[in-house]
Amino acid sequence: MQKSGIKRVFLIVLDSFGCGAAPDATDFGDAASCSTLRSVTESGLFPAANLTRLGIYNIDGVRTGTPDAAPIGAHARLRELSRGKDTTIGHWEMAGIVRNEPMPTYPDGFPPEVVTELEEAFGRKILCNKPYSGTAVIHDYGQEHEETGALIVYTSADSVLQIAAHEEHVPVEELYDYCRKARTIMQGAHGVGRIIARPFVGTYPNYTRTARRHDFSLDPTGDTILDALSRAQYDVIGVGKISDIFGGRGLTRSLGVNESNADGMKKTTALLDEDFTGLAFVNLVDGDMIYGHRRDVPGYARAMQEFDDWLADFLPSMRADDVLMITADHGCDPGAAGTDHTREYVPLLIYGEKIAPVNLGTYPTFAMIGATIADIFGAELTTKGESFLPRILN
Repeated sequence: MQKSGIKRVFLIVLDSFGCGAAPDATDFGDAASCSTLRSVTESGLFPAANLTRLGIYNIDGVRTGTPDAAPIGAHARLRELSRGKDTTIGHWEMAGIVRNEPMPTYPDGFPPEVVTELEEAFGRKILCNKPYSGTAVIHDYGQEHEETGALIVYTSADSVLQIAAHEEHVPVEELYDYCRKARTIMQGAHGVGRIIARPFVGTYPNYTRTARRHDFSLDPTGDTILDALSRAQYDVIGVGKISDIFGGRGLTRSLGVNESNADGMKKTTALLDEDFTGLAFVNLVDGDMIYGHRRDVPGYARAMQEFDDWLADFLPSMRADDVLMITADHGCDPGAAGTDHTREYVPLLIYGEKIAPVNLGTYPTFAMIGATIADIFGAELTTKGESFLPRILN
């Protein structure tokens, strides 16, 4: 145990659960009024008893919900310093990496020279090659894919290259191999944040995507809290797509991609009974992947309420030397126009017996999280974030 007296940190990322437009939101094509938290709160389906107790509505500037008279957690608002609003950049920044240059995006599809290189590597032709909804693209191109064997390659407003293929025509492991080949090609100027395998099943027009999605991320471009802790011989356990986001780097163990938020929460609960020392880094993606992009406010609200209900059992089960951190990696306001992520502040809630329930105000970078975790364990991490441990430690 370190001088902080803290043995385990559970860092849970509620993927896309932003708490209000960042000052530069309009630079990213987002309304100055966007707020994932507000849309979910005002749905009437999110009583959020436990997050309220932790202080989510006491965070500076959220302008929604009812603040708790005496919150039990430290609470802060973090602004993203990196130039982006996607999963990879958001997670990398909270882990310590700040990127001044955005990752490449392709609003007009991938250029001809990239398509040619991909087709040569795959030994198959490419269909689509434009930004597209993941459910619409398999409806519109799935039949041609089945008839020709060509792979469906598409992108979005994020820095991604996605490859969709029918599992009966392209076995999942073969699809993963195509993604690895694409990852090798998409480096340097074309270094997209993620290559994503999107297997699907069914018959036209009733295709459905399966749970065997897999992300192949760009290797982190700097030191992270995962690297720092593993170097110092601490446990670093990934739950959900954490291994994908960091290319497996710095993890001592991964519990794999979650089937759902419920699956991820079950895995996290099981870790309470394990005698590890270090970090459990958890991503719960349903709010973003299933509801945010589809602008499904009720669905998003129900997913967040399921998490809030889960906290009712998790919080009292924590040990005296545990700390829980809850945050997000960007926004995806289900009440906003379009289908893209939204450039937002993110909430940070910190709870544990050793944590003082203070209002930390607003900080200029997500990297405060990595810096604080490094300080908790006495690990060396060079980052633009600063530790707020002295302000929160009882």
